[in-house]
Amino acid sequence: MRRALVVRGGWDGHQPVAATELFLPFLRAQGFEVAVHETNEVYADAEVMSATDLVVQSVTMSSIGHDELWGLRGAVEAGTGLVGWHGGIADSYRNSSDYLQLVGGQFATHPGKEPSLRVGDETDNYLPYTVEITDLGREHPITAGLDDFELESEQYWVLHDDLVDVLATTTHPTQPYHPWHRPLTSPAVWTRHWGKGRVVVATPGHTPEVLQHPSVRAIVERGMLWAARA
Repeated sequence: MRRALVVRGGWDGHQPVAATELFLPFLRAQGFEVAVHETNEVYADAEVMSATDLVVQSVTMSSIGHDELWGLRGAVEAGTGLVGWHGGIADSYRNSSDYLQLVGGQFATHPGKEPSLRVGDETDNYLPYTVEITDLGREHPITAGLDDFELESEQYWVLHDDLVDVLATTTHPTQPYHPWHRPLTSPAVWTRHWGKGRVVVATPGHTPEVLQHPSVRAIVERGMLWAARA
C-alpha cells in the first residue's frame, strides 16, 4: 500500500481543511494509506518522509523551518511526489527561496475587477477567465482529453522558471485600470521533475467549489496519481 501525506494549514481563507477533505476518499479508493497533518513539522521526520510516496500540500503563506524545508526537498529528490493547488503550493513559505526553487513558480498577484465594481471582499478578485490546455497538455496523462475551460475565480499571475513543463495557461488581458501594457500569459498547470520526484501545481482552487469543477478536479486527481512514487 502506498502512503500519502496530506499537509494543510496556513491562511484560512483558502479553506485548507475543506479543500483537502475533498480528495481523501479518492486517495483511499486508489489504495493509498492517508495521513493528515495540520502543520509542516512532519517534513522534518526523515523516517516518515522516506516512507511517503505522495505529499499533498495545502498551506498558503505561513513559514517553513530549515529542517522541514530540507526534509521536503530531500524526499522529493528521492522520489516522493508533491502535488497542490492555488495558494496551498504556489503561495507557500514566502520566506524560502529554496522552496520556490523546488516548485518552480510563485504567485505574484491576482488582478482585480474594475475599481468601481469592487465591494471590499474576496470577490473583488474574481474574474472570468479561460484555462487553455497547451499542446504538451493535450498529450500529457494529467490533462489529455480535457478541453479549455472557463472559471470565475482568482486568476493567478505566476512568476516561474524554464524547468516547468506547462500543461495549461491563462492570459491576463490589458485593462485601462491596470498598469501593464500588453497581455501576459501565465502557467495555470505545470509539472516539474526534481531528482527522482515529480511535482504538480494547479493554480485554480481558491475555494472548494472551484476544486469541484470537473476539469479542475480531474487535473488534481490525475496529478496525484502521476506524481506519486510508483
